[in-house]
Parts: sequence; C-alpha cells; structure tokens
Amino acid sequence: MIDIITELNAINRAVGNRQLADGEGIGVVLRRRYPAPIDDVWDALTDPDRLRRWFLPISGDLRVGGTFQLEGNAGGEILTCDPPTRLKATWGGPASVVELRLFADTAEETTLELEHTVPLVFAGSGAGALFVGPGWDIGFLGLGRFLRGEVVDDPVAWENTTEVQQYSKQTIEAWTAAVESSGTATAEEITAGAEAARSQFTPGLPAD
Repeated sequence: MIDIITELNAINRAVGNRQLADGEGIGVVLRRRYPAPIDDVWDALTDPDRLRRWFLPISGDLRVGGTFQLEGNAGGEILTCDPPTRLKATWGGPASVVELRLFADTAEETTLELEHTVPLVFAGSGAGALFVGPGWDIGFLGLGRFLRGEVVDDPVAWENTTEVQQYSKQTIEAWTAAVESSGTATAEEITAGAEAARSQFTPGLPAD
C-alpha cells in the first residue's frame, strides 16, 4: 500500500524558464533521494531487464548516438551517457530533452534528479509542466518501490490502479503549486493544465 504523504514529500518539484539553443523553454525538475548505492540506481535506470520490471520494456541501440523506444511510450536518441552519473536523451522528439543526474550522497544513498525541458512554443507556459510532471512522479514512485524489492507483475496495470491514481491526484496539486510559485503561467493556464492532468492521470476517480 502506498504511503501517499511520505511518497509525495520525498520528491522536490520545480518549474522554471530555460534558455535553450534555439529560444526560450520550460524546465520541469524532480529530485529524490533513494536508499541505494549509485551503481544500483543507475543500473535500475539503464538495464533493460530491470527497467521493464518497474517502468516499461525498452528496445533499440542503447549507446550514445543510438535510438531507443519504450513500449507504448516515447522514443528518442541518446545524447549523453556518463555512467553512473548522467544520462541525456531526446524524448518523443528532438526538441524535448530529458536529463538524469545522479549524486552519491553516501555509499548507500543516491539522489536522482530528472530535468525535462521543452521549447516554450510547445509547452505554452509553465503550466505545461502539468502534462509531464505527474507522469514522472509515478516513475519516481515505481523506482523507489522497485529498489525496496516491491516488484509488481505489470507496471502499466499498476499505474492505472485506483491507489496510484489517488497518488497522482495529490501530485497534480503539488505540481499546480510548483507552477504557481514559479510565476511562469497565468491562473487560467494553470487551471486548464490541472484539469487536463486530472483527465490524463486520474480518469478513474470521481471529479471533485
């Protein structure tokens, strides 16, 4: 059973403007500490056999310059791979970039930081974070459970359970607060983004 409050508070969330090579962008950042060695966290993020047990099956040429495809989800090109501290790849298109940064806090603790950047023209405003932030939250939750030895038979089915949707309901509120504090979107944009996020991530829950 998910301890929603503990899991929710384990992640630091931020939204901000970014200066990209070809213009302005929006960056979505998640940060969480895991009670596992950095090599173990890196392996869980990059080994296909382990990745499918908590996230999704992956195929492709998994090296710098190679392309990958997650089953039923995004694909892209691997831009940077510096084990066990940095992985950078395009995500669903060349202008959408995800970077994973790992920091060994101690021999048995690792901080994982994920930054997803997209051009402002795609995101519309900082409220665009509500389209991706809650999804990354689920990934961080699943990784934590996997590193604790809590493996599910079907990660995709697990993501659609009422329990996870209840968690996502809370993460949408957390991302709404992050966007509000960033000053990167209007109140109307944030309201629309939150409504879209609820439709995407909590379709099985009754509307408030």
